[in-house]
Amino acid sequence: MSRAVPMKRRLFLSGFIAAFLSGCANKFRTYNGPVVTRLRLYKGQRLLILDGSERVLRTFPIGLGFAPEGHKQFEGDGRTPEGSYVIDRRNPESLFHLSIGISYPNEADSAFARARGRSPGGDIFIHGGPRPGIDPTNKRDWTAGCVAVTDQEIEEIYAMVKDGTPIEIYS
Repeated sequence: MSRAVPMKRRLFLSGFIAAFLSGCANKFRTYNGPVVTRLRLYKGQRLLILDGSERVLRTFPIGLGFAPEGHKQFEGDGRTPEGSYVIDRRNPESLFHLSIGISYPNEADSAFARARGRSPGGDIFIHGGPRPGIDPTNKRDWTAGCVAVTDQEIEEIYAMVKDGTPIEIYS
């Protein structure tokens, strides 16, 4: 009888660990469809579009920085950049589930901020994992300048979009 309790506990823990690990494994999806040739982000419409060479492959509703109007100019301004950039990195250990980096600031962004004695900021990502109670699909803007989607959506985007893919961000 004394061995039954530890055995049940071991089975329970084994099951819990297996469930936890299988959940982690689902974070990294595979994608075998058409190549994503560019991303288009329309801030005013809160819409991210993934284009292929012949058609739109996928669209996603998004959330933006807490002060979304206008082009990001300085660190801490809460704006999401506007202009031409590329996806330049990915973070599988992101605090926001998964994330892919946008190449902000470019040289012009840095020069503008530097001329005013300020930092342009950086670390602009498309990411999931909104803080509790915030749903990026309801168009509420809560990031510090990043682009927010749901965890499931960033899993798709992370699998579909490769580093070096251009992204155009419109007002």
